[in-house]
Amino acid sequence: MTMTRRILLGLAAGAICATAATAQEVTLRLHQFLPAQSTVPAQILDVWADRVEADSNGRIRIERYPSMQLGGTPPQLIDQVIDGVADIVWTVAGYTPGRFPQLEVFELPFISPDAEATSRAYWQLAEARMMDSDFADFKPLGLWVHGPGVIHANRPIVEVSDLRGLKLRAPSRTTTTLFTNLGATSVGMPVPAVPESLSRGVIESAVIPWEVMPSLKVEELVSNHTEFTGNALYTLAFIFAMNTDSYAALPDDLKAVIDANSGLEFSAFAGRTQQAADGPARALAEARGNTIITLDAEQTAAWAAAAAPTIDAWIAEADAAGIDGTGLYRDAVALIAANNGAN
Repeated sequence: MTMTRRILLGLAAGAICATAATAQEVTLRLHQFLPAQSTVPAQILDVWADRVEADSNGRIRIERYPSMQLGGTPPQLIDQVIDGVADIVWTVAGYTPGRFPQLEVFELPFISPDAEATSRAYWQLAEARMMDSDFADFKPLGLWVHGPGVIHANRPIVEVSDLRGLKLRAPSRTTTTLFTNLGATSVGMPVPAVPESLSRGVIESAVIPWEVMPSLKVEELVSNHTEFTGNALYTLAFIFAMNTDSYAALPDDLKAVIDANSGLEFSAFAGRTQQAADGPARALAEARGNTIITLDAEQTAAWAAAAAPTIDAWIAEADAAGIDGTGLYRDAVALIAANNGAN
């Protein structure tokens, strides 16, 4: 080999090393509480992670940890992403009651006509009011709600009075207040605890959307399901978030990949996808011969009237705490309506 060729090869090798060093590779840990095959991990979080990996040409790798495999409990997820135990988490805001008071507006009864419209409104209102307050300690990647909440119980629930004394699992502070006000004995717990609690009789009912039911096998544990006409009985607000230091450490081009796959349109996709999974899950309950009670518009209106004081109380409490419950509710309703009309 000539001296000239050795020099040229050495320079080429150096260029390759320099390029490799410039093309920084990053591994991010994504932690969440549901089994990997559940709707949100399989159809939303994996889709997001796969797109990020592809758009970064493999320079970002997302390690996925379902079912709390990195340790801790679901209510600890939000602190895990703040503290860097995980780089990214998906969690239920209501698992830490009172910590995110403004977004509770989207969990109020009979406010959501459609998960996509409400998810768009959630992101938009968060950008306007919450990023420097509720979400100041992490970087939101997506904010969305699920489809209509359904009552799954060991006995038929038709009238509001049927809730009286029923031991019912509620997922958040807002829903716990709602069902307590409607006469149930509300029990707060993360959704992974529902199957065992139903089988042991700790609870007799749970409120969850249809789509999460199959991963918990709720249709095998109770045989009555009550759904509503029109706006949802309730929805639950989710947070998909990234550690601020993990994001800040990325080179600008990889930050751009994260940003391009996150935000308003991703939130809308997540809400839409989650609600679309309701139908196949509902069919499982039908196939078992379970009783599905669909309340008509008049029956639903009676429930909405009974739930109205819960909304009024939330607005008054938020106003008293200085977070403008009146304005939040007004703006949330207007944004939901605008987005629902645009769908």
